[in-house]
Formats: sequence, structure tokens, C-alpha cells
Amino acid sequence: MKRIALGFFCCALAASALAAPKDCEELRKEIEVKIQANAVPSYTLEIVSKEEAEKHDVAMVVGTCENGTKAIIYQKNDI
Repeated sequence: MKRIALGFFCCALAASALAAPKDCEELRKEIEVKIQANAVPSYTLEIVSKEEAEKHDVAMVVGTCENGTKAIIYQKNDI
């Protein structure tokens, strides 16, 4: 019985570690790599507060970080 309880505890602990919030700069870099892989010539990625993100079109928000308190905004620039 103790082994089963220990197994459940370890699974719960591992799940919470996987759900840890991402650092905004780390997430921005991951998104940037994906955008560059699609050969987008000119774009802007900006880290903003959740309140600021709500002022933008929802399609511009490409990620959230720091427990949802900040968002990453994407804008394709005209050349």
C-alpha cells in the first residue's frame, strides 16, 4: 500500500514539474526559432503584460508566460 501511495506521489510531483511556468525570454526564443524556420523576413516579437495583450487582436498573441501574467505578441512587418 505504501508503494502505491509513493507511486502516486511521484507521478503528481513529476506532473507539477512538467507544468512549471516558462520564462518569457526562453519562450520568446523558442517562438523566434519557429518563425525563422518559416522564412518570415521581418517580424517583431514583444513581451507585454496580460492587460496590454488584451488590447491587441487575439490572433497576435502567440504565447503566455510567467503563469499567464505576461504574453508574447507577434507582428509581421511590411518590407
